Amino acid sequence: MSDPLAMDASELKAWRKTRREHWIAWREALPASQREAWGRKITTLLGALLAKPQDVVVGFCWPYRAEFDARFAVRHWREQGAIAALPEVIGKNQPLRFRKWWPGAPMTSGVYDIPLPDGTPEVLPDVAIVPMNAFDERGYRLGYGGGFFDRTLAALERRVIAIGVTYDQCREASIAPQPYDLPMDFVVTEAGVHAAGGNALLRLESTAAANRLQQLMAQRRLPRTLHN
Repeated sequence: MSDPLAMDASELKAWRKTRREHWIAWREALPASQREAWGRKITTLLGALLAKPQDVVVGFCWPYRAEFDARFAVRHWREQGAIAALPEVIGKNQPLRFRKWWPGAPMTSGVYDIPLPDGTPEVLPDVAIVPMNAFDERGYRLGYGGGFFDRTLAALERRVIAIGVTYDQCREASIAPQPYDLPMDFVVTEAGVHAAGGNALLRLESTAAANRLQQLMAQRRLPRTLHN
C-alpha cells in the first residue's frame, strides 16, 4: 500500500477517497448481527466513559450507511439527565449547528435525507460522539470529506470533547493529517477506549478513561444554550 505521508495534496485526496470508499463498503458488507454485537460493546464502553452525564449536552449523529448507532447510548444518558443534540448542515464550508433532540421532537430531513430536529433550540455540545469511517494511530479521523466536524471543533473558543466511534478493524497507520485535521480526544471501538488527542493511541481502563473525560470537561466546559 502506498504511504500517504509521502503523497502530494492531490494524491492524498485521491487516496483518502479510495480508503473512505473501502471502509464504507467493508462496513456495509458486515452481517447485521456482527454490527449489532459490536455496537452493544461500544454502547457499554461509552456508558462507562461518560459515567456522570447529568446536564451534559451530548451531540451525536443519526446512523448513516451502517455506522455505529449511538441512539442506545444517548437513551442511557438521557435517562440520567443528559441533553441530546443532533447536527445540522447549514452550508458548504460552514461549521455544523446542533439542535436539541428528544424522542418525539419535531423532525425534518437534512443532507442525504438524514433526520434532524426541526426548529428546536440551538445548543452547544460538551461532548460529541463522532462517527469515523476509519481512524489512525494518533486518533485522526477519516470522515466523509466535507470537513464539517473539523470545522465545527475549530470554530468554538473551547473545543467540544470529540469521541470518535467505529469498529476496531477500521484502522490505518496514518491518514497523513493536514493542518485542518483535528484529532479525536478519545477513540472508542468494540475493543476498548483509547485516549488520543494527536498522540499515540493509549488504551485506558474504564475508571481511568472516565476520570480523563471528567478532567477534560472541567477544562472545556461550554455555555449551555445559544437560543431558547
